[in-house]
Amino acid sequence: MPVQLSHPQAVIRLQDIAAELERLEGLEALTAEDEQSFDELTREFAEVDSHRRQLERTSALERIRGASTSVGRRPAATAIQPGTAISGKGYDSDPILNPDSVEDRRFRNPWDLGEMRTFDRAPEQVGFELRQRALAAVERMSAATDDIRSTATSIIERFDDKRGTIARMCLATSSPEYLRAWSKLAAGKGHMVSPEEQRALERAMSLTDASGGYLVPFQLDPTVILASAGSKNDIRQVARSVVATGDVWHGVSAGAVQWRWADEASEAGDNSPTFNGPEVPVYKADGFVPISIEAMDDAENVTQEVGLLLAAGKDDLEAAAFVNGTGVKQPTGIVTALAGTSSEISPVTAETFTSADLYALDSSLPARHRRNASWLANRHIYNMTRQFDTSGGADLWVQLGEDVPPNLVGRRALEAEDMAAGFNPAAAGDNRILVFGDFQHYVIADRIGMSIEFIPHLMGANQRPKGERGWYAWYRVGADSVLDGAFRMLNVATTA
Repeated sequence: MPVQLSHPQAVIRLQDIAAELERLEGLEALTAEDEQSFDELTREFAEVDSHRRQLERTSALERIRGASTSVGRRPAATAIQPGTAISGKGYDSDPILNPDSVEDRRFRNPWDLGEMRTFDRAPEQVGFELRQRALAAVERMSAATDDIRSTATSIIERFDDKRGTIARMCLATSSPEYLRAWSKLAAGKGHMVSPEEQRALERAMSLTDASGGYLVPFQLDPTVILASAGSKNDIRQVARSVVATGDVWHGVSAGAVQWRWADEASEAGDNSPTFNGPEVPVYKADGFVPISIEAMDDAENVTQEVGLLLAAGKDDLEAAAFVNGTGVKQPTGIVTALAGTSSEISPVTAETFTSADLYALDSSLPARHRRNASWLANRHIYNMTRQFDTSGGADLWVQLGEDVPPNLVGRRALEAEDMAAGFNPAAAGDNRILVFGDFQHYVIADRIGMSIEFIPHLMGANQRPKGERGWYAWYRVGADSVLDGAFRMLNVATTA
């Protein structure tokens, strides 16, 4: 960054750095982030000051050369005219094309947070600039498709907090320097990381609340990839997806406002809704990806492959949790959330499953939830429903034989392999085979920022290298129903 500064810009930047260092020195105790900021500012001050001195030496030398060549011919032209660049060094650059204020240049390199002034601004102002920088960075970040850029923009605009937590992570992990460094580490070439790339890694590591590992580049984060490319998990396709910036996602829901027919000039009633705050905790999940050294050498783009592998494994793991997750150290599945609640209903005829049960679920769901409702069941259950229809669609409203459209009683039919595939009347127990409801009330809370640790050698049984490397990754996600009344679940319980 210093080599891009003109002399006036360098002077202003030195003043800003000095003021911020004095502020940090005046604090009673420095946090880990403050300590890192202090070290980075100290290093930057030395670089900028060295750059300023070099500009001044170059300018002085140019003046001397100009004076020596003019002796005996005309008066020495020792003064530098405003707006004239000296040997391209920018000692006195054009104030319009190259403004003195570093803040006016901030989007030329949105990742360079050293240009930001933070010490005399409110946190909300800093957060606003971080978001603007992040949005600019999204448009420029490499290894990203248009869909990924669109998804990243949506995440920042919808879910970032006032302090710019997501924007700061985006800026730290999407820069060209960070992507290059991360790619080298992924390919087992950590020894080739440059000092500039190492600083990018250190800045990103300061944002994590866990020790070890490196954050996956923002454009390769599995959450961003799945949201942009589409998940194979049907539940994720229709559920309400949010981004959590902490260990728990806090939502707000409201009951219906109580309206009334009012007489003229009558006092209004208390029609305010009842607010409550549903919470969805996020839990840690991890995975391991081994790869042979030969495969790594042959891969044309290891970085992209790692992102796709992590996204696929994440999708498979979550598919089961979003159905039957216990809510203990893992997301709460929709079946688990509804079990034992008033949303669970019994079949019209005990221990049997008929088309009447489909209409019973449809009829019992309130109309406001039914309009956007979907079915969720195992493929075997849908095949059973096809056998109910003996009149060419009269019983179930639509022709299901060709599976186009995949609707049941006029509503979308989602598949989940982890739903019960059937039931045995001879075996006692619960058989929760079908869910019907508005899945916008099933919230999936993703924590942006998957971390990965690169293991250079995997050992065999005799503790000798076996020619494989590995990537150990972990991330956090949560899910739960935030309004059980928006669902109905059929339980064909049997008593044997």
